Amino acid sequence: FTVFVMFTTLVLRLGYVQIVKGQEYKAASEATTTTTYTWNAPRGIIYDRDGNVLVENDPIYTLTYTDSADTSDMSTYEIAEKLAELVEIDITDVKDRDKKDYWIMKNSTEALEKVTDDELSELEDKEIYKLQLERITDDEINSLTDAEIKVYKIKAILDSSSASVKRIKEGLTTEEFAKVNEHLDTLPGIDVKLDSQRSYVYENTLRQIFGSIAQIPEESADEYTAAGYDLSDLVGKSFLELQYESVLRGTKEEQSYTQDRTGSVTDSVTTSTGQTGKDLVLTIDIDLQQQVDAIVEEELAKESTAEAAYVVMMDPTTGEILSLSGKRRDGGKITEETYGTIYNSYAMGSAVKGATVLTGYQTGVISPGDTFVDAPITIGSTTKKSWQTMGLINDLTALERSSNVYMFHIAMKIAGYNYSTKSGFRDPETAYETMRKYFAEFGLGVETGIDLPSEGTGYNGGVQKLGNLMDLAIGQFDTYTPLQLAQYVSTIANDGVRMQPHLMKEIRDPNHSTDETGEVIEEFEATALNTVSMSKEYIERV
Repeated sequence: FTVFVMFTTLVLRLGYVQIVKGQEYKAASEATTTTTYTWNAPRGIIYDRDGNVLVENDPIYTLTYTDSADTSDMSTYEIAEKLAELVEIDITDVKDRDKKDYWIMKNSTEALEKVTDDELSELEDKEIYKLQLERITDDEINSLTDAEIKVYKIKAILDSSSASVKRIKEGLTTEEFAKVNEHLDTLPGIDVKLDSQRSYVYENTLRQIFGSIAQIPEESADEYTAAGYDLSDLVGKSFLELQYESVLRGTKEEQSYTQDRTGSVTDSVTTSTGQTGKDLVLTIDIDLQQQVDAIVEEELAKESTAEAAYVVMMDPTTGEILSLSGKRRDGGKITEETYGTIYNSYAMGSAVKGATVLTGYQTGVISPGDTFVDAPITIGSTTKKSWQTMGLINDLTALERSSNVYMFHIAMKIAGYNYSTKSGFRDPETAYETMRKYFAEFGLGVETGIDLPSEGTGYNGGVQKLGNLMDLAIGQFDTYTPLQLAQYVSTIANDGVRMQPHLMKEIRDPNHSTDETGEVIEEFEATALNTVSMSKEYIERV
């Protein structure tokens, strides 16, 4: 009877499992988990105009951390301790102030003893903490071991306030990569991502103009995520990398893996095929660039009183920049300062006298062939003169021999000032505005339009005395960048047509399986920004 009852129970139970719960248990047994992974695509390669590779990619592994809802201060400390045993971290940039914070965290009892009971009762928490920091001794700071400081630095990265995924270390070694991967199940929020690192074939040559890539800044997180970026992505941060971010950025590959209840992969599908970023071909001639750099460095080394030297080489008819070179003396060393060609401005001196003569023609204060006596001029208590007294000269001689006085007369006439009677200059604002208006037609004092995120435009000295206007006429008042000066003289060389300077020559499809560059997608169209109002006859004369 007992066996019968047990058998009946078993049959009923089996019926319940198979009939009542059959579909539910079947679905559970067949349940799978689908996980989607993405792989970053390398950025596009940057070439010079002749197809020489300037910037390429080296693959690296990056250790990252993503905040988790269940993490606490204690858990990030534990994660930091574990990571400190698995990877090497540079601690040379950890300051004493940071070490004090860590000492207080590690030695809370001793830190509390550094303030009196009266101070504890009278002061606010911030003031108490400030006293604790002040009273920590050098010996106490030095008692922290390198291993402890390493833990502190990692924890500081994990705890940092950021909307982005936090990058703990870029460029993991093979051994570090293996160790971290082995312990990922005990490191919540930690991941190792395949990244690429920019590699510069010609080392520091044009390095500043290429710009840099970095993690998405917190203030721009919404903008980038709306454009389809992940917060852990690296993006162009400055110069060409930023200007052509949308071109150089690759398309990620996306794959989904399906696993059964045992963890075995049952299916994998590529849902989105990744693609390397498009390649950027520059107008730069790297062979020419290297020779120009060598000449600039050699000449700067000879001139012990010179702080820096710059060269901009631009095709006047197309605006193509063939070479940008900048060097600065830093103590006994000569260092790169290529960005100075675009951002640093100087009083350019006699180079601007061509614009002054053309302004004189255009305003009607002089005509081709007009003469003035080049002799010292007295304005108030100041005597202004040329580098030598030249006597009676015309406009061509004034340019050939770089006469200051001829330019002074043009400025005085534009200002409505009569030097003989020492009277006039009743409308300084219009005089300054007139000079700057015509100078701007050549690109002096205004943006050149170069294809970079920003550029310098020099310093405008405002409306000042008559003597300052005369200085403006000889390039000794307002300041201009080397790029502005190159655009100015190119405009004269190009019959008065001011061309937009540019560094991008072409955008091409990636074709990295061969030594050839890919198919051209886009070419930069030579763009005329304006034509100066001076006649061709005037420009040819200058």
